[in-house]
Amino acid sequence: MAAKGNWTKSLFIGLWTVLNFTRKLFFNVIFLVIFVGIIIAITSQEDDQLTVKANSALLLTLNGQLVIEKESVDPFEQFLQDAMGSEPDNPEVLVRDVVKVIENAKQDRRIKALVLDLQGLSGGGLDKLRTVARAINDFKTSEKPVYAIGDYYTKEQYYLAAHANHVYLNPMGSLLLDGYGRYGMYFKDFLEKLKVTTHIFRVGTYKSAVEPLIRNDMSEAAKEAERKWLDGYWQQYKEDVAAARGIPLSNFDETLEGLLAKFEQAGGDFANYALQNNWVDALKTREDVRVELTGLVGENEDNHGVNVTNFNTYLKVVNPPLPSINSDIDQVAIVVAKGTILNGNQKAGTIGGDSTARLLRKARLDENVKAVVLQIDSPGGSTLGSEIIRQEVLELKNAGKPVVVSMSTYAASGGYWIAANADRIFASPSTITGSIGVFGMFMTYENSLDYLGIHSDGVGSNELAGFSAVRPLAPEFGQILQRNVETSYGNFLSLVSNARDMTVDEVDEVAQGRVWIGTDALELGLVDELGTLEDAVNAAAEFAALDNYDTFYVQRTLSAQELFWKEFFGQAFTFVGKWQFANSDSALINEFKRVLGEFDIFNELNDPMGTYILCLQCQVE
Repeated sequence: MAAKGNWTKSLFIGLWTVLNFTRKLFFNVIFLVIFVGIIIAITSQEDDQLTVKANSALLLTLNGQLVIEKESVDPFEQFLQDAMGSEPDNPEVLVRDVVKVIENAKQDRRIKALVLDLQGLSGGGLDKLRTVARAINDFKTSEKPVYAIGDYYTKEQYYLAAHANHVYLNPMGSLLLDGYGRYGMYFKDFLEKLKVTTHIFRVGTYKSAVEPLIRNDMSEAAKEAERKWLDGYWQQYKEDVAAARGIPLSNFDETLEGLLAKFEQAGGDFANYALQNNWVDALKTREDVRVELTGLVGENEDNHGVNVTNFNTYLKVVNPPLPSINSDIDQVAIVVAKGTILNGNQKAGTIGGDSTARLLRKARLDENVKAVVLQIDSPGGSTLGSEIIRQEVLELKNAGKPVVVSMSTYAASGGYWIAANADRIFASPSTITGSIGVFGMFMTYENSLDYLGIHSDGVGSNELAGFSAVRPLAPEFGQILQRNVETSYGNFLSLVSNARDMTVDEVDEVAQGRVWIGTDALELGLVDELGTLEDAVNAAAEFAALDNYDTFYVQRTLSAQELFWKEFFGQAFTFVGKWQFANSDSALINEFKRVLGEFDIFNELNDPMGTYILCLQCQVE
């Protein structure tokens, strides 16, 4: 027995030794890679990587979604992504970075042209596209040419391309401006097959956020409301593009029959169709484009390509990582509220009731901050999280600091809740807002578990005890929750009534969960003015009687440890070798991800009372 025990002990000791050695080896290899990278960073002469090339074209390569705030990424995760040459699942590009690069390039004598490479741009909303387009138009006043090049263009990519002096399309490419739509997934039958019991409590004829869980199709009320703002959104797109290209609105095809007729005239070729419809100026191969641009700005150092300065390189030159702020001058602070509103603390890119309120409080306690602009890009979310943020807006006003709201692509439901009490509300003409309505929802799984042979039972001290997702919902408790939703809706109406100088009945008439586009919201009194972030900043400064001031974005203060690792990995990843990983372009896989993403929206909601002011129908496709 002793020999057997010694053999077993030796086996486990050996396994532990191997595991421990492997663990140490793994972390030592990572450390060595980082260490070598830093040594290379210190000893090598890499300054030319951050040099703006003389007589070059600025290559504006935009990969991802245009956003007003990027989602927070762990420094080590960012290091691994860059070191391995991989992209995040949903890459993002800051609008203000793009604008800053274009504005600087306009004045930069080393930059002779602007080239738009938009193949990686996945969208961002008309308001953000307009902001970039305005910067492109301003760049053209320098008399430097702007080229848009592409093998194909989506309607979001084409919006920016239309503002170029020269729009080129590959002869084998395509361009189809297919309008905007809202076609979601509906899960009623799916949930029934899983024997999931869905409990819904809502107020508002048009509050259709929960329809995917209780229907297999869109209700007529939802279709009526969504068609209204989608038509307005599409009209604005057409007018902007037509003005940029100098073409009539009749160039846009609204029916399949009309498209088919033009397509036949173009010989059944998408590229010829785009050319004949005046969407593009010429059909050119990549080599044709390279020859033309080389004739304008010359070749690069190895004589194998066009002399260009890349967007990311130029951004690093004009946007130092730690900009200094003059503490002696008055400030207009900008607080970004982007994403779904959740309860508690959330990372950048998502609005947390506590974390976003903390940013507003930081501005309130800063003696140099004299006014605040709250920039909102949110479909709403948690009622409690929204109210915590609104209370902090009121505290700012009580402190004598005016608050101006700038609405981006969305400011609906909870996004409107946190905006309502501002001194002034600016919206883009295409902002999706309103959706003043409330719903509550949660699911119970008693039937699902019963089907699997799992049951819940027990006793409690009274009828209130034992509420759980694995037990049936008592009818009386359902009535309580419905009553709470109705009260929350009444509070929403009163809040807007007091903030916007409207009667409760007037608010209710434009509420009921209905979504409005910015131009309609202005007519209905839900916003004060149509304008940009810059307009909002100017208004905030005017409210605070400021003539000389700076602006800055309020961000969470990093701890010394967080700042160290951010800088550590930020320096290291630039000099580490890269490995390429294949990404799937399968349409089926991408659609499957989208379905899971839509269903997962409901899973992340975390209001403690299960009550939400959220506009899920505010997405456009």
